[in-house]
Amino acid sequence: MSSALPPITHQEAQREFAETLSGFTAGDKPDYADYSRCIHCGLCLNACPTYRLWHNEADSPRGRIRQMALVDQGRLEVGESFVTHIDRCLDCRACETACPSGVEYGKLVELARAQIARNFERPRVSRWTRNFVYRRLLPDPRRIARLARLVRLYQRSGLETLVRASGAPRLLGMQQRAALLPRIDSDFFFSRLGKTFPARGQRRARVAFFAGCVAQVTFTALNDATIRVLQANGCEVVVPANQFCCGALAAHAGVRDVARELARKNMEAFLAEPFDAVVTNAAGCGSTLKEYTELFAGSDPAQEGASRNVLDAKNAAEFSPKVRDVTEFLAGLGLSSPLRKTRMRVTYQDSCHLLHGQKIREAPRTLLRAIPGLELVEMPMADHCCGSAGVYNVTETDTSMQLLQEKMRHASSSRASAIVTANPGCILQLRAGTKLYNTRQEVFHVIELLDRAISSENIGRNSAQAGA
Repeated sequence: MSSALPPITHQEAQREFAETLSGFTAGDKPDYADYSRCIHCGLCLNACPTYRLWHNEADSPRGRIRQMALVDQGRLEVGESFVTHIDRCLDCRACETACPSGVEYGKLVELARAQIARNFERPRVSRWTRNFVYRRLLPDPRRIARLARLVRLYQRSGLETLVRASGAPRLLGMQQRAALLPRIDSDFFFSRLGKTFPARGQRRARVAFFAGCVAQVTFTALNDATIRVLQANGCEVVVPANQFCCGALAAHAGVRDVARELARKNMEAFLAEPFDAVVTNAAGCGSTLKEYTELFAGSDPAQEGASRNVLDAKNAAEFSPKVRDVTEFLAGLGLSSPLRKTRMRVTYQDSCHLLHGQKIREAPRTLLRAIPGLELVEMPMADHCCGSAGVYNVTETDTSMQLLQEKMRHASSSRASAIVTANPGCILQLRAGTKLYNTRQEVFHVIELLDRAISSENIGRNSAQAGA
């Protein structure tokens, strides 16, 4: 008689894990069923920015997943080492594209960060900063506007020039961060909230526009251009008044209670009336908006407040399928507006959360190729992260700058006069790169080039006419 033991089933293994003294607390934690799908094949390694830089297994996707499993088994604490390796992740999700097992790594790392936020005490300054940014600033448009006005005064009063000339940023080790500070707009997009912009010609669709949070004080021109392009292609564009930050930065940082509250407010605003689509020009926002269902997954009717969570989950299931990146939406709808010839050689940089998060690669390229006279040259390693990654370029600046250096080398090799992408965060990072490395390249959003190419006879160049 054979003495071999029968193989352990997946259900038995999961039950065994559940019986161990996990280092994770209940709720918002990496689940065995998700991380056990990792077969440790290593195909994610070369896709991972931090592994390519350091060749350290602990800073690879499979290495971080292994650490999550060890914490769940009670064999590793949520301490300095675990926090360091999870913090170093850009959450670019390139590993998801490379993974043959379909591991949803982005979800895992965000849940690991939720555990860190709950169970690890960061240094006092870090705690204060995170609390201010994620709990007080981003959820409050009024605070964003007030802070933006202060930064604008700093930039335009001459004080910024004096500070840079003094060498203070270099002495304080802030030179690179100072280069990333976005230029604040003269006119904020907040004034467009609650307005409706009519379609030009026959109406082909009625869409709601998601405007973002910081983008409303730094990318007003891009938002206006997005509305013009949608109008020119037969879309009535509604900008709901009571929209808030999408919650992406809070979710990526593990501050999921704030992300959920922002999601509730946005769903209430965008589900108030019917739309063919909810359109955004920010790939990072779009990825999170499409994943609101993840924020409210696993509601238990027996839990306190579960009825609200069940309603939230139902709303998310209705809302998220409506979300479209603007390049995705326009490529699917088809361009109807005539385009002027634009003689320009450009190269395209894939936004991580558009390519890896939303699995959209061809739509922006299709739109660029539709512009007469535009020459699109593929950038080497176009799918490698530029290093922006939300606030990563502020929290992990040295690593971010190493990735930016690699990106600018590839962008320069294309000999393109302009770099095009589909995410405001990438735009800021790439613009900083063109200055740091003096590549003399302009940086545009795909929509900005379409806006330039649309004939002035079809749509006004100054501002769209809006109804109340």
